[in-house]
Amino acid sequence: MTGRPANDASIVAAASNWERLALDSGLPRLEARVLLERASGRTREWLVAHGDEPADPAAASAFAELARRRRAGEPIAYLTGTREFLGRRFEVSPEVLIPRPETELLVQKALERAPHAAQVLDLGTGSGAIAVSLACERGDLRVTATDRSTGALAVARRNAQHLAADALARARLRFCAGSWWAAIDPGERFDLVVSNPPYVAADDAHLASGDLRFEPRAALAAGADGLDALREIVAGAPRHLQPGGWLLLEHGHQQGEALRALLAAAGLRDVETLADAAGLARATVGRMPE
Repeated sequence: MTGRPANDASIVAAASNWERLALDSGLPRLEARVLLERASGRTREWLVAHGDEPADPAAASAFAELARRRRAGEPIAYLTGTREFLGRRFEVSPEVLIPRPETELLVQKALERAPHAAQVLDLGTGSGAIAVSLACERGDLRVTATDRSTGALAVARRNAQHLAADALARARLRFCAGSWWAAIDPGERFDLVVSNPPYVAADDAHLASGDLRFEPRAALAAGADGLDALREIVAGAPRHLQPGGWLLLEHGHQQGEALRALLAAAGLRDVETLADAAGLARATVGRMPE
């Protein structure tokens, strides 16, 4: 955080106008603007144009509380309740992992590989960012999204209702509760399976820093080496992939070699690791033999 420390009561008392409210928050200017939009219900353009006007006391009080929580490290996405992903604004809450730009790679590669009218499975959907995006981008896809968290599924369904209502109405998008493969019928097979599962080692120091402190640990950590969930997904893939079907998995940038070995051992072919926009190994894909 940047800016001088602020006392919440003094912020409200001294807030002669909207601009002063942001300046005295102790937050970086952009973060203060975003939270001021949330607290006031005004657009950024309105706040800029009317910055020298008296601030509404109720909005000033709400902003002071948001600023306090942000200074304590709470993610902006949880404070505003939204995060943009592939040009769409998704609802987020502490029930779900905050969608990140790196995961857009997974969606893009899934769209490239999914055949026409493909049956697609998103394991561990969280906010629904992957599943909803796929359903929105391709009207021919039939997408199933799963999660073991009922709270996460509630968020995902609301995002689907808001962003992909037509897909829901036409039963092109459905949600199932359960852990990984247990959420679907034993005999179901898919043309493409995609997942951004937990892949951080349980003792990784990063879990105690930054935004990760506030995100659901079950969506982040997966065993001593971070590979427990990925192993379970890969092990079940041959029973649920159609011949020629694709498996696409997001993972940590140092886990590419381990993932390639897992997919090859499971009998998948055309295995490769893909880099994200930063050049880091981010996803590994493989295909069932025809």
